[in-house]
Amino acid sequence: MSQTPASPGQPHSPFYAHLSRLRFIKRWGLMRNAVEEDVAQHSWEVAVLAHALAVISRDVFGQPIDPNAVATRALFHDATEAITGDLPTPVKYSPAMRHATAHLEDEISQEMIALLPPAVQPAIKSVLDHHEWPDAEAKLVKCADRLAAWLKCRAELRYGNREFEQAAQQVRAKIDEHMTPEVDYFLQTFGTAYELTLDSLMQGEA
Repeated sequence: MSQTPASPGQPHSPFYAHLSRLRFIKRWGLMRNAVEEDVAQHSWEVAVLAHALAVISRDVFGQPIDPNAVATRALFHDATEAITGDLPTPVKYSPAMRHATAHLEDEISQEMIALLPPAVQPAIKSVLDHHEWPDAEAKLVKCADRLAAWLKCRAELRYGNREFEQAAQQVRAKIDEHMTPEVDYFLQTFGTAYELTLDSLMQGEA
């Protein structure tokens, strides 16, 4: 199959090729997983949850938020892991590593943006660089990230994998500590269905 050449004077960029490799980066690497999860899967789920929280924020609580913008930023929230890999939580959030990790992610973010053609850099920087995110959108993405982690832990426990017991407790404590009306509404309305089997879901027993 022949390749379409770049336009004259237009350099080739590896930016999206890097992002495509997120599917090869496994999450929860220090723990035994019943079902493995990669960063691409996680990013999609966080984007769906962030979109849901933003819709709830706008349509239930009347907040001026753009669900599509929130979902797009959520898609890119772990983009730097295409370069760094997934740093395990005990490493990422230890007191000694927290500052170093944030600095590393900032540096990698800028390096990835520099891989893009100049004409598209501003648009991608606005969704990849966390410092560019409006506070309200960043908060919803963070809430969605925690929700996704908790749902993953709950799923592992349903598969009989007790390896995730402590993680489930810790993540749920974080959710409760930073509870928002949007997250509470989501859990009350949609959370129970995640515990059901496929047959029960098909029968509308949520």
